[in-house]
Amino acid sequence: MKKILFATFVFAAHFFFAQNVFLTKVEKTHENTDKFLYKIDEEKKDAEYLGEIEVQGFSKKDAEIFSLIYKKAKEIGANTFALTPFENVDGSLQNFNPANYKLALYYLPKDQLLNQTGVLYLFASSEKDQKIAVNQVDYIIQPRSYMIFQTTPGEVYTISTKKLLGSAIKFQPKENSSNQYFQISATKIKSDETGIGGLNLKSGDIIGLEKSYAEFLSIIYNKQKAE
Repeated sequence: MKKILFATFVFAAHFFFAQNVFLTKVEKTHENTDKFLYKIDEEKKDAEYLGEIEVQGFSKKDAEIFSLIYKKAKEIGANTFALTPFENVDGSLQNFNPANYKLALYYLPKDQLLNQTGVLYLFASSEKDQKIAVNQVDYIIQPRSYMIFQTTPGEVYTISTKKLLGSAIKFQPKENSSNQYFQISATKIKSDETGIGGLNLKSGDIIGLEKSYAEFLSIIYNKQKAE
């Protein structure tokens, strides 16, 4: 009897604390072979609305959750998404809740995307504060947070972790260079987690993120001022 009760408890705990991804609305579908799934904001007015995804429950396994979102978005041909805030009874918008949120899905030609160049994004892992230096200026990024830096074409940028055996990378953006996305993490990333909708290992604990996944993180993580 005790074994049955324990198994029931484990199942119930998994059900209530697991994160689930549902395609809750399909307005239409779109035929395309686009591999990307980018975040949009003001471009929504020109995008074709396709449907909606709802995420229920909280999980620290962000790459796995995005993989589920990506697959469901591609079922209806979406290549862009935007956060759809829940409303209070009085019509005001609720604060973002990482345990329950909705994403509207759209199709938008890639040449209509805005703000795709000249920005550096640095994300912290979900476990603890991350110490970094950008061109020898020190910063601390809080868990599940990120900072953005405007870059200048031709200038060399050095990003390093503040550790004895830490990592460092350098890059030099050109005119109209694509945005750069990196995550600072003390956790080693397995090679089978790389690719579309995931992570691309760059240098030790400085990880280059695939753009679609990074833009998803910019919705579910907190934006922190670079001070």
